[in-house]
Amino acid sequence: MKRLNELLQELGISKFRLAKYLGVSRQMVYNYLELDDLNKWPKEKKLLLFKLLDIDDGSGETISKIKVTTDYLMSVESRLNQGMKNISDLDSYFDLKGIGKDDQTLLADIMYLLKEKLLDESKHDENRFAILYLYHMLQSIDNVPEIKYIFGYMSKTTGFTDPEEFKFQEDKQFIFEGILYSALTLYNNGGASRSKLAESHRRFVQEIEQKNEEKLSRTQQLNTIKIQALKELNYTEINEKNAAEVFEKIAEIQSRKV
Repeated sequence: MKRLNELLQELGISKFRLAKYLGVSRQMVYNYLELDDLNKWPKEKKLLLFKLLDIDDGSGETISKIKVTTDYLMSVESRLNQGMKNISDLDSYFDLKGIGKDDQTLLADIMYLLKEKLLDESKHDENRFAILYLYHMLQSIDNVPEIKYIFGYMSKTTGFTDPEEFKFQEDKQFIFEGILYSALTLYNNGGASRSKLAESHRRFVQEIEQKNEEKLSRTQQLNTIKIQALKELNYTEINEKNAAEVFEKIAEIQSRKV
C-alpha cells in the first residue's frame, strides 16, 4: 500500500480525482489507502484501480514493478479522464447555476458517499434509513437550530473539526455540546438503562404525538377554510389564475374567526 500511495503521487493523481474515478467520496479514498492490503478494498473498486493502472494482478509485487514513464503517465491520464465522472454531470440532477466550485465539490463528495453507502448490500437497509433520517433532519434544519449543533458535535468528536471551532451561535452551541457530551458519556459508560429511562421516553413519545395531533388539527382547519373560500367564490379548485383571490378569501375567513 505504501508503494501504491507513492505511485499515485508520482502520477499526479489527487485523492479527489481518484474519488471521482472510483465513484466514492474523498474520505472513502483516504480510508481505502489506509488499509494494509488491497484485497480489503471492495472488489468493484479494486478492479477499477487495476484497470486504471493497467495491471492484471493487485499484488504489491506487481505494483512495485511499475515504472512511471511519459507514455505510461499519459495512458493512465487518458484512462482516468475517460472513466472519471465529471462534476458537471451533476447538472443532470441539479441546477448548479450560482453554486461555487468548492460547494459543487462538497455536493459531489456527499453524493458519492451516499451512493457508496447505498451500494453496501451488507448494510443496505440500515444505511438507507440512516440516510432517510439525515434527509428529514436537513428538511428541518432551518426550524431546529440544534440539528446544526448535532452535526458540529459529531464532526468534532470524529476528528474532522477543531473542538474549539464554533460556526453557529457560539454560546448556544457551546452549551448544547456540553449537554450532549454529558448525555453520551452517561450512555457509553452504561449509566443509563431502558428501565431507568422508560418514563422519560414515554414523555418523549407523548410530546411528539401531541405535536402531531396539533399539526393534524391545524391542517384540517385550513382545509375546511379552503373549502369554504372556494365555495364562496364559486370555484372548485385552486389554480394559477385564481390562487391570489382564493388566498385573499382564506385570509378574510380567518379574520372573521378572530
